[in-house]
Amino acid sequence: MLLGALLSAGAERAWLVALPARLGFADVKVRIRIVSRCGIQATKVDFDIPAGDSNGHHGRHLGELIEIVRRAPLSSRVKTQSVRAFELLGAAEGRVHGISADAVHLHEVGAVDAVLDIVGGIEGFEQIDVHEVFNLPVAVGNGWVEAEHGRLPVPAPATTILLEGLELSNNGPVRGEATTPTGATLLRVLSKGQPPDRWRLLGSSWGAGERNPTEYPNTLRLILAEPAAEAGVVEVIATDIDDMQPEFLEPLRDALFAAGALDCAVWTTGGKKGRVSLRLEALAAPGDTERVVEALFANSTSAGVRRWSAVRSTLARREVPVEIAPSVTVRIKIWEGPGGMRCKPEFDDVIKAAAALRLPAVEVARRAQLAAETAMGDAASRRKPRQPKEK
Repeated sequence: MLLGALLSAGAERAWLVALPARLGFADVKVRIRIVSRCGIQATKVDFDIPAGDSNGHHGRHLGELIEIVRRAPLSSRVKTQSVRAFELLGAAEGRVHGISADAVHLHEVGAVDAVLDIVGGIEGFEQIDVHEVFNLPVAVGNGWVEAEHGRLPVPAPATTILLEGLELSNNGPVRGEATTPTGATLLRVLSKGQPPDRWRLLGSSWGAGERNPTEYPNTLRLILAEPAAEAGVVEVIATDIDDMQPEFLEPLRDALFAAGALDCAVWTTGGKKGRVSLRLEALAAPGDTERVVEALFANSTSAGVRRWSAVRSTLARREVPVEIAPSVTVRIKIWEGPGGMRCKPEFDDVIKAAAALRLPAVEVARRAQLAAETAMGDAASRRKPRQPKEK
């Protein structure tokens, strides 16, 4: 299911077709189809695995699978995470059966399937250039599952061990097993846990499971997202300063932004005893407020702040880098509003580019602005999920 979702998200079909041979399983064939699950179009991946390979194997120990991964032409990250996955899987199965991890034995078909699922799932994120993975509460299913030694409650014993420490959800519609030991292993090695508080949806893709019940789509949904600086609810941090030299304001601003401030405004106002004061207001997401307040006290003469919560409405925003000269790029901030898109070059980048090109900053900003429309179109095409053709 994960492999299908990765293909739908943009991973190349040729990559997955070639994966078995790269891992030493040249006899394994890959079938990729577009199927419907409760009206949702999803990508279905199947491996045709011979019951025994050409060397007469009818089963493998976990140690053999780890050696297959170590010898394979994989990136260091994929290799490290894949080996870790099999170590976790072996430890869990060993605990269940009361044996050492090295003694855990898988039937040939199950062993090959596990290698392809684990290595493919890890390398697939590399294929679509995703650097961080998060997960919502894990659906485990309900009822019982048929195992080699009889019926077992859901989640199965090895799955239960592998999900230790993760947030679970069992109130979904799935009857039977919704998370397998292999799926739980991938979560353990790939996911950083719950998603960040602020993120922006870019797209989604669907990978289909074998079963096709009528009451729910038996699919895995992969959500593609990017970090978002916007916060819907913010803390306003305000203070009045009447005994600090104004030239120290810029270091103070820098310290506040480094601590997580979303914005910082300063203006003059009248203080007590006829003094001219500086009113400072900074905005911070609730989780960053304490760090921002600490930075304000450390970098100013303020002896106290006022704080309150505010609701902030913002336009959808993203950044796109544009090249205005060979090896010289400027980030373009893009907002999507009711009247369409508008953009503005990032000022700090303009200043750096102007120094590198020995051009006036206003000329660099003009060139970046002209290049923004093309860059926006390119960025939109890169973010659009690609669907593999049905064969």
